[in-house]
Amino acid sequence: MPATTSGMVTKWWVTDDDDMVHGGRKSYEWVNQPIEILTPGISWQDEKSGRNIVGGRKTRKMNLYQAVWDALRWCADDISIALAKDDSAVIFGEDIASGGVFRCTMGLAEEFGRERVFNTPLTEQGIAGFGIGLAFMGHTAIAEIQFSDYIFPAFDQLVNEAARFRYRSGGHFSIGGLTVRTPTMVVGHGGPYHSQSPEGFFMGASGLKVVIPRSPIQCKGLLLSAIRDPNPVIFMEPKVLYRSAVEQVPIDDFALPLSSAEILIPGSDLTLLTWGTPVYHCEAALRLLNSPPPSLAPLIPPSLRSAKVELIDLRTILPWDIETVVESVRRTKRLVIVHEAGMTGGVGGEIAAEVGKRAFLRLEAPVRRITGWDVPAALQFEKFNMPDEVGILDRILETLSY
Repeated sequence: MPATTSGMVTKWWVTDDDDMVHGGRKSYEWVNQPIEILTPGISWQDEKSGRNIVGGRKTRKMNLYQAVWDALRWCADDISIALAKDDSAVIFGEDIASGGVFRCTMGLAEEFGRERVFNTPLTEQGIAGFGIGLAFMGHTAIAEIQFSDYIFPAFDQLVNEAARFRYRSGGHFSIGGLTVRTPTMVVGHGGPYHSQSPEGFFMGASGLKVVIPRSPIQCKGLLLSAIRDPNPVIFMEPKVLYRSAVEQVPIDDFALPLSSAEILIPGSDLTLLTWGTPVYHCEAALRLLNSPPPSLAPLIPPSLRSAKVELIDLRTILPWDIETVVESVRRTKRLVIVHEAGMTGGVGGEIAAEVGKRAFLRLEAPVRRITGWDVPAALQFEKFNMPDEVGILDRILETLSY
């Protein structure tokens, strides 16, 4: 599928591949609707290399875990990216050498050697501390915390050490070569220790960046940007999307900007802000709003079905793109925020406060937050704990009608 340097048209669709963790087969209906979007902001990293590129860029169909693997390992014409372009790059974590739980590092140890791709003991604090030391010594350290639910033992190292390293040295030293990858968000059956969304815990950690992609193109471009960024980055990958989100992804080396939100659907009546997996739920809610099925039609006033809702993917959680969000809210005069983490202490509260400070006189309705419940991540009742398209639709109607 061809693409130009200014953007590319992509399609998403669901696959019926086996679930990587438990071997069950899934039908993620909430991503089973094709949508076409433009991917702006792509910067090709090989344009100064002298390669003769004529016409469009080559792409390959990838799901999200393959996009991670592609960013870590390989690009077109046998030009490797993170490992082969950077001799100082090392990848490490629990079960990494054998491919990892989600197979994101499969085959890398055999290709690049076990001194560059290796397993660690089961110690998240040790993984983070080891990564900080490697980055300080000049390496590109790409660590993996096997599940974001297990990132809390590493919290001291990430917040007290990694985030403050440059500040403590007066700007003389940096550990910008540190990237910590970790699967996040619900998976459908993860329970208390495999379905959490801990991004909100890092909102006060100035010096860190936190990124959550929504799709394979976004994942590859944002991950390569995170690895090359001069700041330590926590890169959270929505685990349910590893196999259920599929796109044509450029096989060349490219980057997408950090701390830059993306407007997926322009609108004028309401701003709908989210990131990661809930992007799909929000898109489904907008379809229900504009074309409700017979079962919902009596509940949706005809006057609201033509509402133009602006859908924004925040992408970078810390530091987040205040300008894009506030400018959107000033135009639409309404804001609904959706995230999987609980409401109390969640990212949505910080965004709502900032929008209230900067755009209060333009608001025509209270800022609404649609979140998971303030309870431990559920197992049997996980779907009742998470925002879905009907719940999002209900809050959109409530906000439009205020």
